[in-house]
Amino acid sequence: MTAWHTTTGTTTIDPYRFPGATDDYLLPAPRPGQRVPLPLEPADRRRLDLHAALTTAGIAPLPGDLAAIDALCALDDTTHAALQRWITRKP
Repeated sequence: MTAWHTTTGTTTIDPYRFPGATDDYLLPAPRPGQRVPLPLEPADRRRLDLHAALTTAGIAPLPGDLAAIDALCALDDTTHAALQRWITRKP
């Protein structure tokens, strides 16, 4: 029995069948001057921070959890900082 292993796409894709598959291109760096100057609402910023903390901790929110996340994001910044500290276990 042979061991299972993964390969990258560039080593397994047939270049004759997919001629452009081996070529990769880099996207240009974003230009800060071209960004739309829309500030985030505090609740939206807390929602992004909470999703990032949950993802970093390896916790995937379920679709039914979105209402709870919305309720938690409506809390003040101090409470939200404590919540993130509990999730990430950082003092």
